[in-house]
Amino acid sequence: MILGDSVRDWAIQDTTACLFPYNSGFLVVNENYKNRLFRILWQGRTTLANNKMFGGKTKVECGLNWYEYGRLNVKKLVIPDSICFAFVVTHNHFVYDVSGSISNRSTPVIKLKSDSKQNQHLDLVALLNSSAALFWARQTLFSKRGDPVGRWGEFIEWDGTKLKQFPIAEKKPLELAKRLDALGKDIGGFLPSALIKRHTPTREAIAEAEIRHTQIRRQMIALQEELDWQCYNFYKITDQKLWMPDPNDVPLVNLGERAFEIVMARKMAKGELETVWFERHGSTPVTEIPCHWPDAYLTLVERRIHLMETNRNIQLIEQPEYKRRWAMEPWDKQVSAALEQWLLNRLECALSGRDLMREEEAPQPATKEPRLISCAQLADQLRADKEFLQVAEIYKGRADFGIVNLVEDLVSKESVPFLPALRYKPSGLRKRKDWEYTWEMQRKEDAIDQRTKLSKDHPDYLAVQDAERVKNEQIGPIPVPLKYQANDFAKSSYWKLRGKLDVPKERFVSYLGCERDTDQTLVITWAGWDHLQQAKALAAYVEEAKNSGWEADRILPMLAGLQELVPWLRQWHNEKDPAYGIGMGDFFADYVVEEARLLGKTVEDLKAS
Repeated sequence: MILGDSVRDWAIQDTTACLFPYNSGFLVVNENYKNRLFRILWQGRTTLANNKMFGGKTKVECGLNWYEYGRLNVKKLVIPDSICFAFVVTHNHFVYDVSGSISNRSTPVIKLKSDSKQNQHLDLVALLNSSAALFWARQTLFSKRGDPVGRWGEFIEWDGTKLKQFPIAEKKPLELAKRLDALGKDIGGFLPSALIKRHTPTREAIAEAEIRHTQIRRQMIALQEELDWQCYNFYKITDQKLWMPDPNDVPLVNLGERAFEIVMARKMAKGELETVWFERHGSTPVTEIPCHWPDAYLTLVERRIHLMETNRNIQLIEQPEYKRRWAMEPWDKQVSAALEQWLLNRLECALSGRDLMREEEAPQPATKEPRLISCAQLADQLRADKEFLQVAEIYKGRADFGIVNLVEDLVSKESVPFLPALRYKPSGLRKRKDWEYTWEMQRKEDAIDQRTKLSKDHPDYLAVQDAERVKNEQIGPIPVPLKYQANDFAKSSYWKLRGKLDVPKERFVSYLGCERDTDQTLVITWAGWDHLQQAKALAAYVEEAKNSGWEADRILPMLAGLQELVPWLRQWHNEKDPAYGIGMGDFFADYVVEEARLLGKTVEDLKAS
């Protein structure tokens, strides 16, 4: 299961810390986060427990707990240094990573021996990222097809077994590897997504970031060319040394100005070649070597072009399908996405009191009380936020934007309705029923397991072995529910936010149909609130609606929403509350029954609504 941002937000509410073993040291983790993360994982317990291991046995049959990693080799985590790469991709993208991150199968890793040094990792990364390596890969690895515009758009599967056969040159372009690695780290700091984490974005800061990003990217393009041509010599494809002796003398290079691209542009001008390479990558065909380059580099590129025309091996490998594309999301689109994230974080801050822009490794607790609020009310609150208005103006591209419409648009992309009937189509509702049945069986298992924790003289005590027997007799195997599909959700945005396991990644909960008479904008709350906090906020809104004279048919959906929370309240929040004298799960269960009775309805009626 992959947990999204809102799950993490929902899981972090206090600052009590605990320790988990990690890389022969300890990772400090919020204790409340650990407990709430367990609650999220609990929903998929049956699915996780039935994961098949090698040999066809389930995880539990292999002696593991349902929440344990099934195939995690701890020895591989002792050394944090890794070379990560994409499993299915058009080109070779190998990255030297020292963070110790755990990757999934989509991002395999290469682990060198425990005594390997940084330079040894960079040596290998440099060779693997060369055009010579991609030439080898396209002859060796399995093609997954893909973009039909040219072989440079064809996906290949970077199979680890075959990758072991990759030939290692005796010489390595270490100096270039170090520079490219450093530049790769630097360029990330000038992306719009990184910019918004440092400070409130301004037009000036965005423009400056684009200039710096472009400069570093041009420098990387140039140095990658140097690396490619060094590898041609190191792999003895040519005996000529066609690279600059000092990397500091290499000028900036634009897309479209590399030697092979100049050759392509000349062929296009003569009508000998048709290609969408330049169009796809937003570059301009250049038929002449740029005259602003230093004479030494200009001469070097001329020699490269000449060798491409006279050396069959170089001619074969200096082709677009073996050269780095340097494809990237258009800058304006990156800026728009980053600004949107900044604005959404600000909306979350307004609801919870947590400033996500100021958080790094130590998340802040929420400081505001949970409540349901309309988008218009939220917009009114933000009118006094000068930074929000400043960023919103850049995002919308105009000063006279409607703040209420902006808030509604932002919220609609990141919210999911509170009632299953509003989230799913009929097929999704049927699957939801299956999941609810599985959860009920899991709760019965938990109740039996709790009896093993009683004192041995308690009449309900069960030994562990007896508990397993009782579970087998009274419950038996719990069915694994079907996973959701896109067409099970009422909107594509809900599918995007929830996915096949219905794991919440939304930022907001929406309460469709609960709009006030004087304010018809969407009513929402923060998705980071736990079940009890959401229940209290919704119950307060029910009381407000009753006092405002709402009709029964408008209140019933809210009671149905509370009823949806009751099983979780009883499971996670049913310790005796000093103020009420009973557990809050039982309190809200009684509350729903009584409020429904006053409206002439039963709990069964709510479930059917």
